[in-house]
Amino acid sequence: MSAPASDYRHLRANWSYPTAVRFGVGRLKELGEACRSVGMTRPLVVTDPGLAKLPLLAEAMGILEADGLKATLFSAIKPNPEGRNIDDGVAVYRAGGHDGVVAIGGGSALDAGKAIAFLAGQTRPLWDFEDVGDWWTRADAAAIAPIVAVPTTAGTGSEVGRASVVTHEPTRTKKIIFHPKMLPSVVISDPAVTAGLPANITAWTGMDALAHNLEAYSSTYHHPLGDGIAVEGMRLVKEWLPRAVADGSDLEARAHMLAAASMGAIAFQKGLGAIHALSHPVGAIYDTHHGLTNAVFMPYVLAFNRSAVEVKLARAAAYIGLKDASFDGFLAWVLELRQQLKIPHTAGEIGVGTDKLDLLSQMAAEDPTAGGNPVKVGTPELRALYDRSLAGTV
Repeated sequence: MSAPASDYRHLRANWSYPTAVRFGVGRLKELGEACRSVGMTRPLVVTDPGLAKLPLLAEAMGILEADGLKATLFSAIKPNPEGRNIDDGVAVYRAGGHDGVVAIGGGSALDAGKAIAFLAGQTRPLWDFEDVGDWWTRADAAAIAPIVAVPTTAGTGSEVGRASVVTHEPTRTKKIIFHPKMLPSVVISDPAVTAGLPANITAWTGMDALAHNLEAYSSTYHHPLGDGIAVEGMRLVKEWLPRAVADGSDLEARAHMLAAASMGAIAFQKGLGAIHALSHPVGAIYDTHHGLTNAVFMPYVLAFNRSAVEVKLARAAAYIGLKDASFDGFLAWVLELRQQLKIPHTAGEIGVGTDKLDLLSQMAAEDPTAGGNPVKVGTPELRALYDRSLAGTV
């Protein structure tokens, strides 16, 4: 006797997996060959202003030059990239007759590079391609330039993602720009590239990777493949993030954290949730570091979601090796990890005040990630979460 339709009708979804990844210490030397493999001869190298001054960028530009590639550097982007940064990059891209983008850096540089490669061949403004409905189909897919991505932090996983987060300046709102062809053609994931990252940035970006894996795992969207990736990503964070923070030259720890970051971004095609919904407006208004902001809000959202994720997180607690394999054990681990990594406990400690809570709550409710939360959230619930995060009440 067949099962009634109601038993399996919800088991329907669309799944996608990422691109070619060249993973391992020393793979940066393959940058020129990677560019040529996707038809680039005149790449625009996109990075952030701080990274542009470091030896790594000089090394990367030297590798490209030695391979006969004529590269130009663009680094005029903010830590939370804005629309005008993308427009400026597109102008440089077009003026230089470039034929692809090499994005080198953390989430801001990778997101900006991907957005520049996407927009350079379009005639419509960036905001016409926000991740709303089928807006991505407005783009001329054939005009999207190829992208090679080199992550220098283990956090966002943007190197294996098909979207960029860009701040819309007039409204100070973070918008998600999406197109399948924004996925980089080749990723060079070299742990040695991340070895110079300061301890605090290592901690903040690592907590971003945890947030991605955790929210993806908690999402109710049907994606068992993503669940498996996410729970292993959380285990890698547990085992290796403290080591990477304690010793930045530990390339084994750096390698595992790069994998965890990419895994989070692969898994969150399942969806994100209220951690990100709360974090995006704060980043847009107060220009806070995204990973740090996610880390601050994480335990408050976990406690709020308890009714929907208690059983699932008990399974995750057992898998990642917690002695207390329960929801309470998982929450206690998150709080202990935050303390170990010197993450602030309250939103006030990262600059959030009480004067903009109504605005922040409304922005959070409108953020596309809010819809993925396993417990339904609207403006009142998100306002309550902001209040709890300011009071420090988990």
